[in-house]
Amino acid sequence: MYAYLDNAATTKMSEAAKQAMLPIFDEIYGNPSSLHRYGQESSAVLQNARERIAACINADPKEIFFTSGGSEADNQAIYSCCKHGEKKGKKHIISTQIEHHAVLHYLHALEAEGFRVTLLPVDETGTIHISDLEAALTDDTCLVTIMMANNEIGTIQPIAEAAQLCRARKIPFHTDAVQAVGHVPVDVRALGVDMLSLAGHKFHGPKGVGALYCRRGMPLHSLLIGGAQERGRRAGTENLPAIVGMAAALEEAITELPETAARITGYRDQLIDGLAKIERSMLNGGRENRLPGNVSFCFEGLEGEALLLLLDARGIAASSGSACTSGSLEPSHVLLALGRPHEIAHGSLRLSLSRYTTQEEINHTLAMVPPVVDYLREISPVWEKIIADEIKGGN
Repeated sequence: MYAYLDNAATTKMSEAAKQAMLPIFDEIYGNPSSLHRYGQESSAVLQNARERIAACINADPKEIFFTSGGSEADNQAIYSCCKHGEKKGKKHIISTQIEHHAVLHYLHALEAEGFRVTLLPVDETGTIHISDLEAALTDDTCLVTIMMANNEIGTIQPIAEAAQLCRARKIPFHTDAVQAVGHVPVDVRALGVDMLSLAGHKFHGPKGVGALYCRRGMPLHSLLIGGAQERGRRAGTENLPAIVGMAAALEEAITELPETAARITGYRDQLIDGLAKIERSMLNGGRENRLPGNVSFCFEGLEGEALLLLLDARGIAASSGSACTSGSLEPSHVLLALGRPHEIAHGSLRLSLSRYTTQEEINHTLAMVPPVVDYLREISPVWEKIIADEIKGGN
């Protein structure tokens, strides 16, 4: 059998999403901006999808803007707040050390433009401390952006508390909720956030489509120059098939959320309990406040890339962290932020589950990972040195 356990990278598209998209290819193919019948029919479908997505996160439809995915939504939120802040002479941004690269790399680019960036540390579970955020806020702060759930270790941050703190200081607050939406309850009103990013392919929708929630009254500037689509906030003809598919997938995910979360949390805990029995294994992130489907471990004395290749040969699709950095030889910035040494961070494994994950896949994974880890350690000079040093130290 082959177990697909890399759902944090992308998910299988649901049948509901596929079926919702088919008529848009064959029948409702007009440009939503056109005035003729075909265009107006498409415009009505676009508005319907906007309303459905808004309802899933308790937003107003006019607060939903479609993008090409989570990265663009993150970039647009940051760009908008920084552009507005710069006009007022405010050029300080607060984020965290464990953000997705869609946020971190953009913040690094803004530093070159004169912005000052503060990256909050996290504790051993990958969680920020609200006291650190409070201490970092200044009169010059134009944006705080903190991800809701981490893509590598699954830690869920105290977003409502952070947003409340920022709201009291009238500082815009954005959260990258790409990993959270569709997997845990997300209510933008209850959270109190000003902006929130999501992506369709993380909850069984199509790739290449996402959305940015922007609270009414917040300034939103377009990254793209062109037409007046999305009420002038995002130029370019809307990807109607993908938007409709995303709406169908999100509605399905929200409807099934309680049952799905309970089931895959059980699978997650089985994996954590089983992998924790491996010698020199370390769970990345805490067991509390964790995404239902995230399992992340480090195994001392081996390389994550070799582990992934051997697991793939044994019928398990996994990752060592973010898919965006899978070609990098550098250890994960998230694991380093947790305090993992470089040599241990290199030996990481992320297993991420979905509503399609089965008990058979969990059993297969628990049967395959321990012997693969043992084999890699047998041929690893690093592991040999660890054992030799221990023996030497014991004498």
